[in-house]
Amino acid sequence: MIARTGHFYYADKDDVLWDRVRRRLATLRLADVETYVRLLDDPVAGPAEWRRLEGEITVGETYFLRYVEQFAALRATILPELIARNAERRRLRIWSAGCATGAEPYSVAILVTELLGDRIADWRITILGTDINEAALEAARTASFGAWALRSLSADQRSAWFIPEERSWRLRPRFRSLVRFQHGNLLDLLGADAPLDLTDFDLILCRNVLIYFHPDTMNAVVAALADRLEPEGWLLVGHAEPNPGFEAHVRTVSLPGATAYRRRSGDDPDPEPPEAWAPLVFEPPVLTRPTPPPSSGPRAIQAPPAPPPAPVPTSISEIRALADLGRFAEAAEACARALQSNPADPVAHFYLGLVKQAQGQLHQAEDALRRAVYLDGDFLMAQYHLGLVRLERGSAAEGRRTLAAAARMAASLSPTTGLCEGEGLTAADLRELARLQLESRSGARH
Repeated sequence: MIARTGHFYYADKDDVLWDRVRRRLATLRLADVETYVRLLDDPVAGPAEWRRLEGEITVGETYFLRYVEQFAALRATILPELIARNAERRRLRIWSAGCATGAEPYSVAILVTELLGDRIADWRITILGTDINEAALEAARTASFGAWALRSLSADQRSAWFIPEERSWRLRPRFRSLVRFQHGNLLDLLGADAPLDLTDFDLILCRNVLIYFHPDTMNAVVAALADRLEPEGWLLVGHAEPNPGFEAHVRTVSLPGATAYRRRSGDDPDPEPPEAWAPLVFEPPVLTRPTPPPSSGPRAIQAPPAPPPAPVPTSISEIRALADLGRFAEAAEACARALQSNPADPVAHFYLGLVKQAQGQLHQAEDALRRAVYLDGDFLMAQYHLGLVRLERGSAAEGRRTLAAAARMAASLSPTTGLCEGEGLTAADLRELARLQLESRSGARH
């Protein structure tokens, strides 16, 4: 599995890998691992099953405008520079590697459309999304998203970019038409048969993918990505992924609140040798925690013994991972376990509120968010979402008062203050979001 996907995270976690394999066994109604291994080895049925298993081991955490600082850098610096540089040939090529269900490439499509305006009809725009998870790609092609994936957007942004449906929002055709999706494994870039079409990109986004790789593989992938950039092309990686070793292949550009990279040119000075560096310790969320199997002899997938009866405390990252996968019932159960361990945790109440909102259970969502605000009076994200839930369930006056209170609290902070559970949002960002919500609901009445 590691050789096929590069997911070095599973090298010493047989219990987590077994949980993923067990899901496939249950789906296929297979009695044992030996039968499943024979299926994987089958020359006809094996390749398709490998892809399904690869989909199980990935966590498709995604939502629109994730990491607001990087999208601010795209809007203010990176995309305007690319548009100006390519004005004569009127062409842009952008690649979102590890795109999950499509929120990232669609977010970029929205920015490109808004920056080009009426000129977009004269441009050749290619925005490619690739992922190892076939199910995620199928979902991405529908361009239909639930409230969870749109949770960072204002009401004005939702109405401008999406068409509301019964329980979801579908991206408007003018943005969808710019993006195409295909299956892709980043490790394929390192082989002799690397895809020939993945080249000459002006911008590559490879965010929160490299963290799963061994540091040596991470550097090799970055080198391969740099080779597929146009001269002076841009590369964005996730916040936890920068590595001094990247400087051998790309040069660092510091932008307000974000770090970006550009392909090195012949005129760039040779990079300094990187200092001794230990990779960041990253623990992707573990969705289940069975007791690991005993290891003896060669490493093999084995069914672990039954877990102990005492419940294992649930982490916030586990709750978020479940919610990002759309598994809201399980996320709600995880919130309940977390609150059983610590009933006074405002963050667990906050996520319970978001999950209940995504499930359409607005009264329960309001109760959970109200508790989060009660337990932490400075929890601005909880205050903001409480206002949104109150508006959504029809309490216009109460919702507006709550949002106005959130805006006043944000105004009392330094504009650059980061917010708890804000995913990069600052006090200034939240104040602007609250203002947009209040203006869009100015005619609402209880």
